[in-house]
Amino acid sequence: MTPQEIADKVQKQFGDAVLEFDGEALDPVIKVKPDAWFDICQFLKTDADLQFDNLVCLSGFDYGAGKDLGIIIHLYSFPKRHSIAVKADLPRENPHIRSIESLWRTADWHEREVFDLYGVVFDGHPDLRRILCPDDWEGYPLRKDYQVQEFYHGIRVPYKEDWEQFDTFLKNPRRGHFVYQFERTLPANGNAKPKEKPSS
Repeated sequence: MTPQEIADKVQKQFGDAVLEFDGEALDPVIKVKPDAWFDICQFLKTDADLQFDNLVCLSGFDYGAGKDLGIIIHLYSFPKRHSIAVKADLPRENPHIRSIESLWRTADWHEREVFDLYGVVFDGHPDLRRILCPDDWEGYPLRKDYQVQEFYHGIRVPYKEDWEQFDTFLKNPRRGHFVYQFERTLPANGNAKPKEKPSS
């Protein structure tokens, strides 16, 4: 089926829960209401004409500071050899949407990543916790209004300038062990650049 035919079939089944269809996008995408997210995903997977058995990816995105967040999935059907993307917008404050982990198991860690980096809560997820940042990290690093915390458990969080302005250690000796391996190679005056940066 073509993306337009897929969108028409979903529209016929779910009516005004389908908000729009962009067939001109590089990956044609159906935008849906958040409260219909799970039901539409289930339909895409189980309908005999659609059979989207493969969740390629699930990602979050941010429209900008003070604006909505969103999630998007890319689906592929191996039996039918067609594809589609589906997205939903969520309020910036207290964003919730139903988990689709029970439909596609690969959504497990994808949803955890979006929770970790954007703060989207996937209701019904069996183990929703941070996957990249520590459990007690402050904020959601991929939000466009994210402010990096200066210290974590008393250890200074490195900023970009930590790797470019080599006099910062002399100005602030409280900086922590994350940059110590790098800065201990500097001469006492802090002016020369080391030959290599530490490996992560």
